[in-house]
Amino acid sequence: MRRSAMIFLHDLAMVVFAWLGSYWLRFNLDIPAEFNEAMWSALVVVIPVQGIIFYGFGLYRGMWRFASVSDLKRILIACGVAGLASPAALVMAQQLNMVPRSVFILDPLLLVLLMGGVRFTYRAWKDGHFFLRRTGVGTPVLIVGAGETAMRLIKELETSRVWRVVGLVDAGSALTGRQLGDVPILGGIDAIAEHAQRADAHHVIIAMPSASAAERRRATELTAAAGLTVMTVPALEDLLTGRVAISEIRKVELEDLLGRDRIELDEAGLQGLLENKTVLVTGAGGSIGSELCRQIARFRPRQLVFLEQSEYALYSIEQEFAGRSVTCVVGDVKDVVRMDAVFAEHRPDVVFHAAAYKHVPLMECANAWEAVKNNVQGTLNVARAALANGTGEFVLISTDKAVNPTNVMGASKRLAEVVCQAVQAQRSATRFVMVRFGNVLGSSGSVIPRFREQIAKGGPVTVTHPEIIRYFMLIPEAAQLVLQAGLMAAREAEGGRVFVLDMGEPVKIVDLARDMIRLSGFSEDEIKIEFTGLRPGEKLYEELLADGEATLPTPHPKLRIAKPSASPDAAWLAELELWLAAPWREEAEVKSGLRSWVPEYRPARH
Repeated sequence: MRRSAMIFLHDLAMVVFAWLGSYWLRFNLDIPAEFNEAMWSALVVVIPVQGIIFYGFGLYRGMWRFASVSDLKRILIACGVAGLASPAALVMAQQLNMVPRSVFILDPLLLVLLMGGVRFTYRAWKDGHFFLRRTGVGTPVLIVGAGETAMRLIKELETSRVWRVVGLVDAGSALTGRQLGDVPILGGIDAIAEHAQRADAHHVIIAMPSASAAERRRATELTAAAGLTVMTVPALEDLLTGRVAISEIRKVELEDLLGRDRIELDEAGLQGLLENKTVLVTGAGGSIGSELCRQIARFRPRQLVFLEQSEYALYSIEQEFAGRSVTCVVGDVKDVVRMDAVFAEHRPDVVFHAAAYKHVPLMECANAWEAVKNNVQGTLNVARAALANGTGEFVLISTDKAVNPTNVMGASKRLAEVVCQAVQAQRSATRFVMVRFGNVLGSSGSVIPRFREQIAKGGPVTVTHPEIIRYFMLIPEAAQLVLQAGLMAAREAEGGRVFVLDMGEPVKIVDLARDMIRLSGFSEDEIKIEFTGLRPGEKLYEELLADGEATLPTPHPKLRIAKPSASPDAAWLAELELWLAAPWREEAEVKSGLRSWVPEYRPARH
């Protein structure tokens, strides 16, 4: 309040200076005596009139430290209105006769210069533009990108003692030789090594958050290949929402190379599906489950129910959602009594079933029956509880390992898909859909954290086979497409379908290892790659569709439907339940049973 009052008094002083200055310019600095008295008496009218106008135009809401073009626009309009109001007020006060007409033209022009000039001068002083740029201070750095983000980053780093921007590299070469601010555009990204050598820079910041994923990936790979340390600015959505500042640069991670273009969600449709609904997520503390909870929360459900077996995982997600309308339930999906009680109490409208055992080697041998009980019996328990309590939409999180499975985990997830289709075939009012996708970066047990840990220890980085490939996507991308699949199922009013996510092109795991080593600042001579052989149940490549499945397009470009030729009947489901009722089965018995329930299952032999 005090600061605004001081600025207001400053502007009133500028009114006086502009009015007097207009007279001085009109009479070439020699004001005749007969006009001198009129000049001062007119100020008694001009000062309050213009002060009221300035206040009414909101000139005192902004901060001089961040004076901008919009502030200048307000000043121009306010001074223009004040320039018209002053002669009108002087007419009413009968003081217009002794005021030269040119004064009414000069006065608003001087007002703009004085009021705007002082504000921008203050900002320039606070930004350090009145001092010589520090030369030789900070580490020289190049910026890839010559757009608005690069300009903002240059401004942020002008006063930095850590970084000194010595040049810009554009994605193309059309802007070579021009400048952005005071920083020269050196040329195209293809010659990044030469530009860095001439500028004596060993660090590069990729400042292209709005560019396509392919463009950012190419810029990163070229920079890393040149032996330079690669950094990047925060993601565009983080900048737009203000969660982080553009100057919060960080090292490029593998996720930046594998990330893909932003997914376009049907926000309005998802709002209708989830807003004011009770939504239950099983496995809510896991990688996919927790991200689903974050994405769902954006659409303002009436209540979010987190169902989780792990106490610590449930505690972690509870702390993240502190203060929101969430209910945390400790429960095991294998416990049918507990599932019935939870669903009867909360009666969820939408269920996302993400609880599963997913680690292939762990679930392959001694733990095989646990994988089947959790992934198959658990799915059946949750599905029947949802059906009995009026759930509208049920979404099962599946995996590409369910396609032509070679391991117990994949076969159990495929059997879980078929279980949902069998329940759906009994003319269920609940719509059951399955969403199948590959590996997600950063999920618990994924290869990326393991590689990162091995590199930190100095290597070696272990890869099972030089030809092994996998599909990858980011956790938020997977969660968003799961939501979109649930929406499509609700709209079509048809359940029992398997939705397949567009996973892009498969990636060689050994190439991931090489990228991570390079991005960490090492060479393959410093950090070795060792091949350890395929693990139990592991195969060289994953598939998203089985041989007998046909695909259908959907309105969303990254979702397709895999529709099996036939669904099992109630007799099949009853027989499966008898098999699942056994308290324990040995590994050989489990695998033999899975071969009968999942005909395409072929255990890996290596």
